[in-house]
Amino acid sequence: MLTFTEENYIKTIYHLVVSSEKNETSTNTIAEQLAIKPATVTAMLKKLNDKKFISYQKYGKVSLSKTGTKIALQIVRKHRLWEFFLVDKLDFTWDEVHEIAEQLEHIQSTKLIDRLDQFLNFPQVDPHGDPIPDTKGVMHTNSRITLSEAKLGKTYQVVAVKDTSAEFLQYLMKLQITLSTRIVVLSKIEFDQSLAILINGKKELIVSEKISQSILIA
Repeated sequence: MLTFTEENYIKTIYHLVVSSEKNETSTNTIAEQLAIKPATVTAMLKKLNDKKFISYQKYGKVSLSKTGTKIALQIVRKHRLWEFFLVDKLDFTWDEVHEIAEQLEHIQSTKLIDRLDQFLNFPQVDPHGDPIPDTKGVMHTNSRITLSEAKLGKTYQVVAVKDTSAEFLQYLMKLQITLSTRIVVLSKIEFDQSLAILINGKKELIVSEKISQSILIA
């Protein structure tokens, strides 16, 4: 049994490692992500290292062990299934579910999560387009690019978002951009790399480079 804090560290390390080209992270990066002091992080890393969940050397890099990765994927699976449930069955919006799922992801019953997965008809992505690990920790992902990489005049579909903060998701809703939204890039403004886009064949608007780099399309 792991404490909530230990699970949160393992999940944080997993996300940081996945996003790193070197498949590792550092004490300072973890501290920055969790908004706590590096000394506090160091103490927990030593504890997780002793339990064989991570590989850690003082002042060195941090990576997950095979066991740690398995645990992380279980936590991610629970989190994303609960997000799907909240949106699909309880009519929450995609900007409301993250904090609730943060609480629900610590439920330990594997039987409950497997029943939940079955009840939801085995969804493969959560409301933000992130892949949901199956019971073996396998995630199925399709090829996708950022909106900033789109070719002019070609029709794409929004499949995920890189920024899942409530503020960003709420802004996208104001723009009427959600998963499955069809987008055509009409032109690119060279001055600041912003894009003129057409949404669902009806609405034209300008989006900044920051926004276009946070929207994933296929």
